Amino acid sequence: MRYFTEDHEWVDVDGDIGTVGITDYAQGQLGDIVFVDVPEEGKTVAKGDEAAVVESVKAASDVYSPVSGTVIEGNAALGDEPGLVNEDADGEGWFFKLTLSDPDELKELMDEARYEAFVAKL
Repeated sequence: MRYFTEDHEWVDVDGDIGTVGITDYAQGQLGDIVFVDVPEEGKTVAKGDEAAVVESVKAASDVYSPVSGTVIEGNAALGDEPGLVNEDADGEGWFFKLTLSDPDELKELMDEARYEAFVAKL
């Protein structure tokens, strides 16, 4: 299941593994993405921590971890092709995967319907 934050990050959960990215709305607001810095394997992040950085032609922005956990993989493809985030923010443009340390944190996030309603008010 996919969960969303008000900062426009998403986490797709499969068992105790979460894949994190930014939403299509967020990439649209940023414009053409020219650089992405993803966390290294083994890094521990807490919910709300700055976990990655994305730079576009408009601005640089932090990507916050929607949940706590230990990073098990950063999306190495973004190093060579940061534009993947623009092309496929909801899929191949993911930022990192982590092992969830507190699955109860997911209860504080929005489901897709609530996120869509949230974005519609922006």
